[in-house]
Amino acid sequence: MKKILFLTILFSSIVNAQVFTGKGDQKFQVGANFQNKGTGIIATFDKGIGKNMSFGFTSSYLLGIEEVLGEKPNFDDRFDIRARFSANIADIFNIEEKLDFYPGLNIGIKNFGAHLGARYFFSEGFGIYSEIQFPIAQYDNDPVGFEKYNNQFNFSIGASFNL
Repeated sequence: MKKILFLTILFSSIVNAQVFTGKGDQKFQVGANFQNKGTGIIATFDKGIGKNMSFGFTSSYLLGIEEVLGEKPNFDDRFDIRARFSANIADIFNIEEKLDFYPGLNIGIKNFGAHLGARYFFSEGFGIYSEIQFPIAQYDNDPVGFEKYNNQFNFSIGASFNL
């Protein structure tokens, strides 16, 4: 009987999960960031500003960076922050309510770029996400040394929370 009750509660929480509800919706994500010659942590915050639009911020900090020409990276070499705009398009294509796809653009202290991500919520408040980010235009046309670290393709995966 306890197993049936547990499965009923679990199933009902999954059925009622909604990913993006539009204006006022708030999401926080935290995860691992993977890229060439560096790994780190990443956090994002998005707030719905329309039926299929959100605006937010993303910040990353690279933990595993190799030395370049005998120099160790400083804080500003490891840190990046960006403002972002996303189009939450899952409902446009009639994809199930627990899944959200969101392409978007971001501008930060290192570059102008784009991102493409997906979220899947298991319950009303918790889910997982995966996202890729890549630069479109760099502020320095020929980045050298540590400038290359935050000006490249990266992949992140982690947990997503409804606020």
